[in-house]
Amino acid sequence: MATKNIIVKPIITEKVSDQTERLNKYGFVVDNRASKDEIREAVESTYGVKVEGINTMVYGGGKPKMKYTTKGVSYQRTKMFKKAIITVADGDVIDLYSSI
Repeated sequence: MATKNIIVKPIITEKVSDQTERLNKYGFVVDNRASKDEIREAVESTYGVKVEGINTMVYGGGKPKMKYTTKGVSYQRTKMFKKAIITVADGDVIDLYSSI
């Protein structure tokens, strides 16, 4: 899998920003098929940091939700995505705002 396609986008929320400041952890939405080793290589090569640990979570999918519309009942699943929380070594920083 190409390195560029593994990292979809960074997660910038209050919770992740707090973890970044206190625990040196960063959040990314990654490809659903990516393994932890592939995520580690992609982050290290893209941002030039040493990755200490990775936690991954898969969200979405599951039981279809039922919506009542004017054309009848519609069933829809939520979009699936995979989130990775990356812990980097002390002293390493990922600057997510440099490309804005």
